[in-house]
Amino acid sequence: MLLIQAEENAPWLAPYAYAIVLLGFAFFLFRVFENWYASTYDRPLYRNYLIFRKLKPSQLAVLEEEFTFYNQLSKKEKRQFQHRVAVFVKEKNFIARDGIEITERMKTLIAAIGCMLSFGRKNFDYGLIEHILVYPGEFYSTMNGAMHKGEFNPKGKALVLSWSDFEKGYKIPNDNRNLGIHEFMHAMQLEARKSRDLDSTRFAKQFQNILRRLTHKEVKDKLDETEYFRSYAFTNQYEFMAVLSEYFFESPKEFKTHFPQLYSYTQKLLNFKYAGY
Repeated sequence: MLLIQAEENAPWLAPYAYAIVLLGFAFFLFRVFENWYASTYDRPLYRNYLIFRKLKPSQLAVLEEEFTFYNQLSKKEKRQFQHRVAVFVKEKNFIARDGIEITERMKTLIAAIGCMLSFGRKNFDYGLIEHILVYPGEFYSTMNGAMHKGEFNPKGKALVLSWSDFEKGYKIPNDNRNLGIHEFMHAMQLEARKSRDLDSTRFAKQFQNILRRLTHKEVKDKLDETEYFRSYAFTNQYEFMAVLSEYFFESPKEFKTHFPQLYSYTQKLLNFKYAGY
């Protein structure tokens, strides 16, 4: 009896089975094309899914009044940026330290810096960061027993910031020192090492291009001659990338003039062609 019922139902089930198989095959072809496109053009096929989250008026006012980058975006890009900032603020756990009070303005600005750095990426939400610890000033780090202005702690999935130094970093837009960009870049670097998504693959490719470029004699000579990048950049390759990103955002024209190839690789690494960059 059960066998007869199954046979009777089979014709009704077949179209659904065919549809599932076809959808699966179409998705496979799409992923192949997506990977080919990203590899060929050094950028993702698309960056955004649905754009639906909006900021509260008070949060939007912070961006409009204090965040220069946001005001340089197109109307469409502003909607994308608002969505990303809103997602970031909602998903991350902000923790106050040493008596500081975390305000909505602080959350919005920290999220804005992170979303600016990842604006060209498909994956923009920094999956390795769950907690953002905010101190009023420099803090003692248990990672190496020293005073820090900021750090990324991968084991604790925490980004730790001195608010006074973070605020100074974004308020002075052209001194090539931006604590938020620096620390978010460290998180992005580690994500690129641990993940195999399209953003991480592009990051790794362009990072290697940057490191190879630094071995060229003419680049070495110009680095010595101009002393363009501050000395801390040469601590190691990861600090160099973090400092490079600060220069990319804070003095793009000068960076491009002095080191056009390094600028190009950094731009491709971030897939960043917005607001005149």
